[in-house]
Amino acid sequence: MIAVFSIFLLSLLVITAGAVIRASNLFVAVMLMGIFSLLIAVNFFLLDAADVALTEAAVGAGISTVLFLGALSVLDGTEKPRFSGRKTALVSILIAGLAMGYATLYEPSFGDPSAPAHQHLTPWFMQTTAEQVDIPNVITAILGSFRGYDTLGEVFVVLVAGIGVLFLLGNQSGAQPNSARASSESLKHYLIPRMVGRLLIPFIILFGLYVQFHGEYGPGGGFQAGALIAAGMILYTLLEGQDRALAVLTPKFLRVLMASGALLYAGVGVVGLLKGGYFLDYSVLAENPVTAQQIGIITIELGVGMTVTGVLLSIFHAFAARGKQA
Repeated sequence: MIAVFSIFLLSLLVITAGAVIRASNLFVAVMLMGIFSLLIAVNFFLLDAADVALTEAAVGAGISTVLFLGALSVLDGTEKPRFSGRKTALVSILIAGLAMGYATLYEPSFGDPSAPAHQHLTPWFMQTTAEQVDIPNVITAILGSFRGYDTLGEVFVVLVAGIGVLFLLGNQSGAQPNSARASSESLKHYLIPRMVGRLLIPFIILFGLYVQFHGEYGPGGGFQAGALIAAGMILYTLLEGQDRALAVLTPKFLRVLMASGALLYAGVGVVGLLKGGYFLDYSVLAENPVTAQQIGIITIELGVGMTVTGVLLSIFHAFAARGKQA
């Protein structure tokens, strides 16, 4: 039954992707991309990748859709027709698709317990996590502890990308919008969206905090939590206006938040060095090495959540401020 449903979802993905390619109206294309992300998230969930599914739903279907809509506010809503290079692009896609399909013939079957990953890496991670970290969510232990360097690099990639976008947009997130215009462009005059939004926003932010500090025991972590909290604040901005949102979280605070999260992550590694251990070696943070690992993971995940929240909200406000000046 699950296999039939998976084939159905994959078929919908192909149909949605084709519709995105054929759409000449950019607003329709953005909405279809949001649907595509939701379908991908469901597929990830069926593959037992709950952490990835949560990230895809929050970032792909939520934040990315809002940012694309923000970009459309300063662009023409219709794609200009282009007729050159279509045959070359089609041939390239067909060749790449056939190559990928051929490569999958040599991959292990789905769920095959004899696959190399299940024979070497998975047993080692399962055993080592239970002994050295002692948290139920092995994924969090892998990303936060065993692959701590990799995750630190990802955090700084997010930070640098956010700074780059702000420079490209002229860093308009620091500009205070005209209150009257910001009020008129919000949804505060629409009763039903505003009432429903006011009911949802506290639960969205509460769920984001739950995901942030419960990532050791279930799906979640700093990336997912940051996206959820940012989504809640973006919804608040759309309902109450950008002036009200910037009064709650000022642009200066957001810039400090996005930088301090990455510095907090790196600071945990520096503390490990000062205590005689290695960089990002959490076992020296407390007398009990297992407890120290848990303290380190919780701290660096907090830094990840801070940076993701600050970057996403800063980019959103930069798009919104630029749209008002256009």
